Amino acid sequence: MNDSLRLKYFLSYSGRGLPLNLITEIEPLGLENRNTYFRAVYDGQDRMTLCEKIVYGEVELRHSYRYRDGGDLAGATIEMDGETTDLDF
Repeated sequence: MNDSLRLKYFLSYSGRGLPLNLITEIEPLGLENRNTYFRAVYDGQDRMTLCEKIVYGEVELRHSYRYRDGGDLAGATIEMDGETTDLDF
């Protein structure tokens, strides 16, 4: 992973907007007893660029986010159940 990227883990999310608002951060060591959690990648500007819902070790849901130069969300790609949806904002 690029040095400017950071990987974080969370228990859940709240709200309905994008990017997902991930809540209750957990340390990597806390994952061993979890069946379900969210894994997120943040760029050097602390923007979430990738979010995955992990269920029993498999990726069940994936969001990839794109941003404009000013930092606003420009679009998202959502992958779930073998279907891909591209959104532009």
